[in-house]
Amino acid sequence: MKLGVAIAGAEALPSAFVVFRGIDQSIRKASALGYDGVELALMRPEEIDKSHLKALLKDTGMEISAISSGQVWAARHLCFTEEDKEKREELKRTFCGFIDLASDFGQMVNIGRTRGGINGRDKNLCEELFVDMARYLSEYAQKRGVTLILEPVNRYEIDFVNNLDECVEQIKLVDRPNFSMMPDVFHMNIEDAHIGEAFIRNRDYVSYVHFADSNRHAPGDGHMPWDEVFDSLKAIGYNGWTTIEILPFPDPDTAAERGVKFIKGRYGEHYSN
Repeated sequence: MKLGVAIAGAEALPSAFVVFRGIDQSIRKASALGYDGVELALMRPEEIDKSHLKALLKDTGMEISAISSGQVWAARHLCFTEEDKEKREELKRTFCGFIDLASDFGQMVNIGRTRGGINGRDKNLCEELFVDMARYLSEYAQKRGVTLILEPVNRYEIDFVNNLDECVEQIKLVDRPNFSMMPDVFHMNIEDAHIGEAFIRNRDYVSYVHFADSNRHAPGDGHMPWDEVFDSLKAIGYNGWTTIEILPFPDPDTAAERGVKFIKGRYGEHYSN
């Protein structure tokens, strides 16, 4: 496996679930701490200069694990279950830009809260809107070698697709080979009765994993059953990215250092080349 950390540009909202801000300095810091790569949390694809990023990655030996899209919802209020045609077209343009970027960096684009919620509307309508958008973007992404990864998010943040079983139901409805799942153990700790069993039961759809402890702080700072997490990932033969997406508590540098030291210190055998 490889270990990444979530970062964003300097203009990201304070609410963004990232450890570091400022792309250049974040990549250099993550490299110095021993991470294998970074996940880019973006509002817009135009935030990234491809040639500059390519040179920076070559200089640091780092990789991009994925492009994440939470700020598209938080800052711009665009989502897959939107009914307004103009806003749906704006979301398509944004995600196609993310997919184009991911075709060169990471080959994965996350769909978290950007999927949108139900919020008292007809559930069948919301599913139709979601599936329509997901199929369009999956087909665009497939031509570019990119996978879209749907992230189950707990009920206190959104009311649509909260656990791994529900996520797999939506993946089957979308029915595209490059549409898969991104479990986050923080959300699983709230929504999935048994983390290990949920991983194993849905093993065929696990394409990327987010790490955070039970309090959304660095791994090792809460009561997450990490042995169960790693035992189940080993049982399903998972060998992809695991990326730390946490609150920068007590400060970004300390949080990032605690996370990599705990994970690679305690479970380093899973990250050996």
